[in-house]
Amino acid sequence: MSLQIAVAVPFRQQGARSLGEGEFVVALSLDREWFSPDQAKRLVDVAVGRGLLSNEDGDLTPAFDVDAVEIPEGFTPDTDILREQSTFEQLLDLMVTNGLSKQAAVAETNETQRRLGITLESAAVVVARRNGVDCSGVAETVRAELEGT
Repeated sequence: MSLQIAVAVPFRQQGARSLGEGEFVVALSLDREWFSPDQAKRLVDVAVGRGLLSNEDGDLTPAFDVDAVEIPEGFTPDTDILREQSTFEQLLDLMVTNGLSKQAAVAETNETQRRLGITLESAAVVVARRNGVDCSGVAETVRAELEGT
């Protein structure tokens, strides 16, 4: 998951567990030259939305163990990570990251949706949990979406 890698790099680079948003943006835009400052700010928004970062009064803290993230040699993130993913795409990424093939995850999700008569996102949560994937953050988003309908 390249978004998680891109988020981990500034924390590992600084050897910090928390960074100011400005420090984070500088690390990605000026130090690494991966993004423009505006794109780096967008990455913060996407990462917070995906539950990878928490932002408390401008202080960013990762919601995962940055030291456990493997950063490939010569890694450069693709700007596609800056687009907001749908809830289903987030769940699918989690399942693939945790070892399910994309094709199997989609097929099982579609079958679960059809069999139970629930939303695609709800079915994806069921499939993820059935396969031992921790999707609690995204599951809360699905719950909130359902309560809003």
